[in-house]
Amino acid sequence: MESLERSLAAHRAYLLGWNIGAPASRDLPIYRSEVPHAPLNGVLRVSGRAPQEALAEARHRLDGVPRIWWVGPDSDAGTADALLSRGAVRLARMPIMTVAIDKAASAPTPPGLHITETTDLVEFVPAYGRVSGISPDGVARAIERERAFSGDGTVIRLAGRLDDGQIAGTAVAWLSHDLLTLYFIGTQPEHRRRGIGTAMTRAALDLARERGVRTAALTSTAAGESVYRGIGFRTVDAFDLMSF
Repeated sequence: MESLERSLAAHRAYLLGWNIGAPASRDLPIYRSEVPHAPLNGVLRVSGRAPQEALAEARHRLDGVPRIWWVGPDSDAGTADALLSRGAVRLARMPIMTVAIDKAASAPTPPGLHITETTDLVEFVPAYGRVSGISPDGVARAIERERAFSGDGTVIRLAGRLDDGQIAGTAVAWLSHDLLTLYFIGTQPEHRRRGIGTAMTRAALDLARERGVRTAALTSTAAGESVYRGIGFRTVDAFDLMSF
């Protein structure tokens, strides 16, 4: 399960790169971006802390922002039940999926789509924000945090543009812990069902392979799981996402 352990470590490293709050501890890593979008503020695991104490600290440090608690295989056994008994609510179960990049299925790029790296955050962030649910009044803060991102790894932002220059698809490739982890894979609603999400994922895999990375990972929503399975990703574990 080495790939799972690296996936969890890389996931923590990415989200901690958004943190502008107090430094994260190993036993209760908390990140606070101030972006009004729950996945960008939260708790990444709890290890060796009393649940009531951990919950009280998390609520205090994340007061005033939407937030989530990622309860995964790197948290103490029984964490989800302990949080539920203290008023937390289970929002979703998100599979953790991995693939050996050399074994991933190929995928055509839809006609008229051009996938390239971008550094234009003013254009890129609103595009992924629209798909991921970041409200318009949170976009400026997300751009600010992207500019100041300081995670232990390398971020590469991919934009899938149409012939007219419009961004139709996005993907963030996070290279950390000798792993590619994918975030903000999305297709603008008016351009869905054309294979753009698959093409964005495949482009990120190709980029990572060129840099010597052999394994990719992501956490999937229910809507995206079949797309990733078609490429070759397989579920290795899951996160319970909790509101608190």
